[in-house]
Amino acid sequence: MKALVFAAGLGERMRPLTDHTPKPLIEAGGKPLIVWHLEKLAALGVDEVVINTSWLADRFPAVLGDGARWGLRLHYLHEGDTPLETGGGMLNALPLLGDAPFLLVNGDIWTDFDFARLPREPAGLAHLALVDPPTFAPRGDFALDATGTLHREGEHRLTYAGLGIYRPALLDAWQQHAAGQIRETTSGKPRFPLLPLLHAGMVNGRITGERLPGRWTDVGTPERLADLDKELANDASR
Repeated sequence: MKALVFAAGLGERMRPLTDHTPKPLIEAGGKPLIVWHLEKLAALGVDEVVINTSWLADRFPAVLGDGARWGLRLHYLHEGDTPLETGGGMLNALPLLGDAPFLLVNGDIWTDFDFARLPREPAGLAHLALVDPPTFAPRGDFALDATGTLHREGEHRLTYAGLGIYRPALLDAWQQHAAGQIRETTSGKPRFPLLPLLHAGMVNGRITGERLPGRWTDVGTPERLADLDKELANDASR
């Protein structure tokens, strides 16, 4: 299995911490956020990881190298000065990911969830990990029904955890599903969100999910990072 790590964000809400360090390389618990993911991916048996980059792209190979220390092969995929968003970033990475299902994880989250608990292949187009809505985004993203199918609206709303298993076929009709939200960049690559493609898949019940047990943090602000770092320090002292 291959994996894709979204690491191209500008980290604007994290400044000044991200003035010289991309957000996924900021440390929590003594190591960069992205390293927590790489360790889990290696334990899962992933052999190749695509890391999309934009802001301070040269810092990633300088810190992570070629991935050999984790038994991984890392491929750095520069999107240009303007990140391609989630849909454009995934589309741009497909030539390196191939035709098989792949694991996707956002580079700016932290979780103690064991990636091995996710299915190797989704029943439909994607299988997403979800969490209870955090206080900073209380509405949630999707509704999860008793069969594990995700819906755009409904009760029992949960928030996408930035982690899932995807089939490349999710992007087959990206121009149709993302119409009106596609932007061109100076690199000539399309920039668009993944959300409308997920919504399209939900119409036919082809997006499934599960509630992620354990701890999870969207490291989106310096305050959340400080809280996570304190929590991990407490873990280490026990």
